[in-house]
Amino acid sequence: MRDFILSTLRLLLPAAWILINGCATLPDVSQVIDQAALEQKPPQIASGKGLLSPQKSKAILDRLGRFVDPTDLLERHSAILETITDSPLTKGNKVTLLADGQATYQAMFKAIQGARDHINLESYTFEDDATGQKFAALLLRKRAEGVRVHLVYDSVGSINTPAFFFQHLRDAGIQTVGFNPLNPLGGRADGGLRHRDHRKVLIVDGKLAIIGGVNISSVYSSSPRAEEKGGKPPIHWRDTDIQIEGPSVAELQKLFLDTWSRQKGPALSGCDFFPRLRDQGSALVRVVGSTPGESNRTTFIVYVSAISFARNSIHLTNSYFIPDAQIEQALMEAARRGVDVKIILPGVTDSKLVLYAQRYHYAKLLKAGVKLYEHGDSLLHAKTAVLDGVWSTVGSTNLDFLSLLDNDEVNAIILSREFAAQMEGMFARDLAESKPILWEAWQRRALLPRFGEWFVHLFFRWM
Repeated sequence: MRDFILSTLRLLLPAAWILINGCATLPDVSQVIDQAALEQKPPQIASGKGLLSPQKSKAILDRLGRFVDPTDLLERHSAILETITDSPLTKGNKVTLLADGQATYQAMFKAIQGARDHINLESYTFEDDATGQKFAALLLRKRAEGVRVHLVYDSVGSINTPAFFFQHLRDAGIQTVGFNPLNPLGGRADGGLRHRDHRKVLIVDGKLAIIGGVNISSVYSSSPRAEEKGGKPPIHWRDTDIQIEGPSVAELQKLFLDTWSRQKGPALSGCDFFPRLRDQGSALVRVVGSTPGESNRTTFIVYVSAISFARNSIHLTNSYFIPDAQIEQALMEAARRGVDVKIILPGVTDSKLVLYAQRYHYAKLLKAGVKLYEHGDSLLHAKTAVLDGVWSTVGSTNLDFLSLLDNDEVNAIILSREFAAQMEGMFARDLAESKPILWEAWQRRALLPRFGEWFVHLFFRWM
């Protein structure tokens, strides 16, 4: 979700953006791949009882690979992630796909209602509307029952939410932190206007987590074909989350507590943040978080390397698609080597400028054989991918510079044939509601939109 005020600032102050962050760059993924090949770290999988031996870890990946078409993703991509992140690949996870806000909210409400020890909630946007008030009432009730509640909201993403809304939560004992305030007090200098917390994470009792693209806002509460009293359908926001149960929840907990610490939140005590986690399912999951200032941008490397190693199919859905040269090149090379590359992008958006910037890239991708689609009446807000029928990711990361370079983001990587099949089914349903962008028709477009795309692209780095 792009806040109107932030979008306006981006347009009015492009020179300021250069001064603020003009030197920041994305890593050269080819060098990361070469370094991983030199180090040759063996795959290592963690369980609820600790790390498995390299031999057992390799055997698990080999067994998974025997049931899918040949792919380099399981071994080569996993080896790269071993070199760039301390977050392990964990076995024994149950992953439930949550398509759209209604399914996500239903799962979140159920999880919160069942909380016994603590609730950790992190959201870019937490609005003071019907949905936000429902969440607030439930959190207040759980706090009254003795459950400890900790909330992180982004100060720009929630800029339209009045201060008294969060103060009411604090007064009732809910510990609340605004991420990188625009006018920070108390010496908090971790920020800058561009550094936002774009993560959406709910963790309950350290045993269950829900992550994805859904914020706390009523825009996600409508169904695709709902109608208001006047007969005019509201804009439906099409999004995706997942619910995770099992050992990988501990990795999400670590990220939440790290954010809390970096933002100098109140001291946390009296909670069992890391209970013993038993196997709940069969999915392998790796949690990947990125924070500005690191030597590499992990979510960016995840996307580029996964696309580079895919051999059969790349089915990508993304809400803000302004790819850098490496992602664009990786997609084109994949299509040229015969991979089925399909990308579903928004046809309806909350930012016309972003739509122009997105469409600037269509010509090169289409000429290389990438198949592009724009989603129909819904506002597409999902950030997901499924590759080679076995590798999937769901999270908060958009394929634009703001997300890849400047924001705190989190994605889960899921290695599972069964979950990938569910992702393919969801992708097929979205595809049926999308319009293909055909090269012949794209060449015949009018001059004015072409100029708009070119002009907006001049400022794409700061959007």
